[in-house]
Amino acid sequence: MLYGIWLILLGVLAVPSLVLSKRPDAKEALAKLAPYQGWFGAISALWGVWGIIQSVLNLGWLTSFPIFWATLLASSLLLASLGLILGVGVLKTFISNPEAQAKMDGTITKLAPLQGRLGIVAVALGIWMIVVSIVWSVA
Repeated sequence: MLYGIWLILLGVLAVPSLVLSKRPDAKEALAKLAPYQGWFGAISALWGVWGIIQSVLNLGWLTSFPIFWATLLASSLLLASLGLILGVGVLKTFISNPEAQAKMDGTITKLAPLQGRLGIVAVALGIWMIVVSIVWSVA
């Protein structure tokens, strides 16, 4: 459930204009979160990379729990990509190698046009994860 809540939060931070067009009253909440956007992004990027590693290490789930494995991989990819987009400024403060920073900038230029779509998918996947965790805990 925590993954789902985090994905929804990250998705909302990635597409604030869409959120504000649907809910104008959310402007204050978004304004409170905006200063921490870089840290949310940096933590998400690291968490997403760890999730990708976990999904590769747990390839056996693909035969027994394919939906859970696909959800883990998709959510981890979204966390890593949106986290990198939103947290690039914070992440660059920890990286002193200019070549690594240049590679990060190259990745950002590839991902930036997809930010809106990734944000919408993150919100949808986050809702899916919350619903599944509630249903799974009740069953």
